[in-house]
Amino acid sequence: MKLRIGYAFDYKFPQPTPCLLLLNVHHTRVSDLSAPDHVLTNPSVPVTGYRDGFGNWCSRMIAPAGLVRITTDAVIHDAGDADPVETTASQVPIAYIPDDVLAFVLPSRFCESDKLLDLSWQLFGAARPGWSRVQAICDFVHERITFDYAQARPTRTAADAYQEGAGVCRDYAHLAIAFCRSLNIPARYCTGYLSDIGTPPPLPPGDFAAWFEAYLDGRWHIFDPRNNTPKRGRVLIARGRDAADVAMVTTFGPNTLEGFRVWTDEMPNAMDLPA
Repeated sequence: MKLRIGYAFDYKFPQPTPCLLLLNVHHTRVSDLSAPDHVLTNPSVPVTGYRDGFGNWCSRMIAPAGLVRITTDAVIHDAGDADPVETTASQVPIAYIPDDVLAFVLPSRFCESDKLLDLSWQLFGAARPGWSRVQAICDFVHERITFDYAQARPTRTAADAYQEGAGVCRDYAHLAIAFCRSLNIPARYCTGYLSDIGTPPPLPPGDFAAWFEAYLDGRWHIFDPRNNTPKRGRVLIARGRDAADVAMVTTFGPNTLEGFRVWTDEMPNAMDLPA
């Protein structure tokens, strides 16, 4: 199937302001794009890029004073398969976790697994190690947190989410990641597009989504405690230790976000790139 993906951020800047953007489709999905998902700005300004330590493509720009739109509109091919489920995947003993995966067992800014260590073992210590334990974590987090856009805040940590019991998809992911790491399961934060295919109406406004990947049986597996069911039309943008590593737009100066839209829409196969 084909998905039309894109976003539009409308900012008002009182002065020229440097910005850091993580908005391009992850390199593992670039070959599925019908055309590059270039970051476009209005008014037009130079945009440069680099790859960060997690392999994500980052863009830099200096936004001029006034109204600025940051946008893209692209089509990506997707197999249409739901997230894979591998219930027999086993936990890797800590002594055998690869060097480049070890960072995802350690506490991070929003996933303070050290604070949740005792609680994690109380809640999930009896669960069978491997897929079953991670799924038990997702089940718990899905029930513990009530989704509420009005309760969103950028400073909420995993421990806060557990105590407050409310938040958005990043809070579900942070809490599940922290629990996993407390149990010596490597877990990394993911952000990207997620379609509403298979979701009954009414549908919420479009937004970017957050989920996580757990390292089991020598490779990474997708888990989504917010939805807690396999989903179709998931398009990765970036991965990191937590949301601090993959902020979509970081602005180094005052501004007002005056408009924000995200779309991930299934397209008939006969359609090509949007006009």
